Amino acid sequence: MKPALYRILAVSAFAAPAAFAQTLSSPDGQLAVTVAQSKDGGVTYQIARAGKPVLRESALGLSFDGVDFTKKLTALDVSPPQPVDEQYELAAGKRRHVTYAANERTWRYVNASQQPLEITFRVSNDGVAFRYTARAPRLTFREEATSFAFAPQARAWLQPMSVAKTGFARTNPSYEELYQVDIPVGTPSPLAAGWVFPALFRTGDTWVALTEANMDGSFHASRLQAQSKGGVYRIGAPMPAETFTGGALLPDATGQITTPWRVLAIGSLATVVDSTLGTDLAAPARNAIPDWVKAGHASWSWAILKDDFTTFGTQKQFIDYAADMGWDYTLIDAYWDQKIGYDKVRELAAYGKEKGVGVLVWYNSAGAWNDTDMTPHGKLLTSSDRRAEFAKLRDMGVKGIKVDFFGGDGQSMIDYHVGILRDAYEARLLVNFHGTTLPRGWSRTWPNLVTAEAVRGFEFGTFEQKNHDPVAGHAAMLPFARNLFDPMDFTPMVFGDIPNIRRVTRNGFELAESVLFVSGIQHFAEVPQGMATVPDYVKEFLRTLPARWDDSRFLAGDPGRYAVIARQAGGKWYVAGFNGTQKDRTVTLDLAFADGKAGRIITDGAGERAFAQADITATKKTRIKVKACGGFVAVFE
Repeated sequence: MKPALYRILAVSAFAAPAAFAQTLSSPDGQLAVTVAQSKDGGVTYQIARAGKPVLRESALGLSFDGVDFTKKLTALDVSPPQPVDEQYELAAGKRRHVTYAANERTWRYVNASQQPLEITFRVSNDGVAFRYTARAPRLTFREEATSFAFAPQARAWLQPMSVAKTGFARTNPSYEELYQVDIPVGTPSPLAAGWVFPALFRTGDTWVALTEANMDGSFHASRLQAQSKGGVYRIGAPMPAETFTGGALLPDATGQITTPWRVLAIGSLATVVDSTLGTDLAAPARNAIPDWVKAGHASWSWAILKDDFTTFGTQKQFIDYAADMGWDYTLIDAYWDQKIGYDKVRELAAYGKEKGVGVLVWYNSAGAWNDTDMTPHGKLLTSSDRRAEFAKLRDMGVKGIKVDFFGGDGQSMIDYHVGILRDAYEARLLVNFHGTTLPRGWSRTWPNLVTAEAVRGFEFGTFEQKNHDPVAGHAAMLPFARNLFDPMDFTPMVFGDIPNIRRVTRNGFELAESVLFVSGIQHFAEVPQGMATVPDYVKEFLRTLPARWDDSRFLAGDPGRYAVIARQAGGKWYVAGFNGTQKDRTVTLDLAFADGKAGRIITDGAGERAFAQADITATKKTRIKVKACGGFVAVFE
C-alpha cells in the first residue's frame, strides 16, 4: 500500500492543481517556499518572508530536444523535509569557518513520456536554493523555464551583460559594465545579452540577491534575460559565440543531467550582505585547504605602469616593495616570457623567496575566440599542455598564475575554467582568473582559486577619464552585488597619481577598499612612489592588515551610494566605509559588538590627498563623518 501522500500526488496533475501545493520552510520559520502546479501541468513556486510575498507565482522547468519538462507533468511524490547541516572552511572570504543550515525537500514528476524530473529545494534562514535533475536517454539542452516574478513596484540594481565578441580585441563578455542603480523592475537591459549575476532586488522591506552556484563544467553559466515584462525575470543562456574553439555552448548528456543551484539570498539588507549562500551551495573541496594555499597581499606594477615596465629590474623593485610592506606576493604581468624570460623569472622567484615574497605570473587563456596577442599565449588550451607548463612553473619556484581573456559562459568555456583549476591544483599553483566569468562558488570547491576579476575594476579606469569618472558610485555597488559571495580582484587602492587621469576619489576611499573588498590575494595598484607620499600610520595599517577574515558583518549602506562593513581577524575588528556620492555623509553605527574597545580611525584630511588620524571608541551610537567620494578605516583591539 503506497503512503497517503504518494496516492494523492500520483493523481493526474490536471485534476485539482491546488491539492498539489506543498511548502518548505526555513529552520527559523520566516522563509517559506510553496511548490504547486499550473493548469497546463507545469510546476510553479512562490516565496514568502514572514507571511509576506517575496516572489509571486514563478515558473520552473527545463526542456531538451524531444524532452519537455515544462508542462503536462504528473506529480509522483515529495520527500519529507530533511535538515541540511554543513560546516566548511574558506581560504578567503567573509568568514573563515562557515555553517550552513537549511531544510530540504525534493519534488518528483514525470512528463508525458514517463521521463522523470526532480526539483530539489533548500530553504535556509537567509535564502532559498533549488536545482533540477532530469533523466532521459539523451538530454540535449534547449532552454530553462525558471522565472523570478517580482511585484511590479519592486526595484532592481543590475549589471548589463556585455555582448560577446565586442570590446577590446573582441574579449567580451568580461562582466565589466556599469550597474543600473535603483531602477524599476521590468526595465529592459540596455544590452541584448541580458543581466549578470548576482542580481539585486528590493520588494517592500525585503532584499533578494539572485545568483547560481556549483559549476562543475558540465553546464553553461546562466544570466537573466534582457526582457522582464511586468517584473518577471527569466533565466537566460549564453550567446552562441561564448564557447571554447570547437566546444559546446549548452550541455548535452546521456542518461542524467543536474543543473547548478539557482540561489536567492533573501532578507534584510544586512542578511543578504552577510550571507554566504554562494559558497554554501557550491561543491565541497576534495580535501582540507592545503598549506600551500595562502591568502595574502601583492604588489603589482602593471596597474599604473603598464607593459613597458614588465622588465627584470622593475619586477625586482616590486619584490623589494612587497617585502618592505610585509606583503606576500608580487604579480608579473603580460609579456614576461618575452621581456624577462623563463630563466630570469626563475631568478626573480629565487630572489623573492629570500625576501619572503612569492612570484605570480600572467597567462593569456586565448585560443581563437578573440584577437589578443599578449603572451604567454596558447599554452593552456589542453590538459597535457597545462600540466607541462605548470610543472615548469613549479620548478621555477612560481607560486601561482593569473589567466586572462576567457571567451564567455558556454559549457565548454566553463569546463575550460574547471580544467585549469584542476590541473593547477595538482601542480600546487594558485589561480587568479581575469577577463572571466563570475566564479559562482569555485573558491570553496577549488581553494586554489584565490580571486577572479569579473568586475569593472581599477585598471578599467586608467584607460580614459570617462571610464574613471563613475568609479566611486560603481565601487559602492560591489559589496552588494559582485563581491557578495565570490572573491573579487578589483586591484584596489592608489594614493598618488594615475597617469593622464584626474582622480575622483579621496585617499580615505581608496584605503577603505582594502577592507571592504574581499579577495584571496588583494593586488594593490599603488606603486612605491605613491606609497611614499602617505603617512607612516597608513603604511603601518597596510603592513599589518590581515589577509584572511574570521568574520564579517554589514553595518550600514545603500547599494551604489555607500557601504560600511566590519571584519574581524586575530581578535581585532576592522571597520571600513566609503561614500560613493558627491555629498558628505554622517553615518551612525552600532559598534557594541566591539565591546567598547578603544581604537584608531584613519579618515580623509583637509586636502584632497590628505589623511587624518584620531582616537575612537566603539559605542552603540558611533557617529562618523564621511566626505564625498571619501572613506575611513578604524581598528578596535
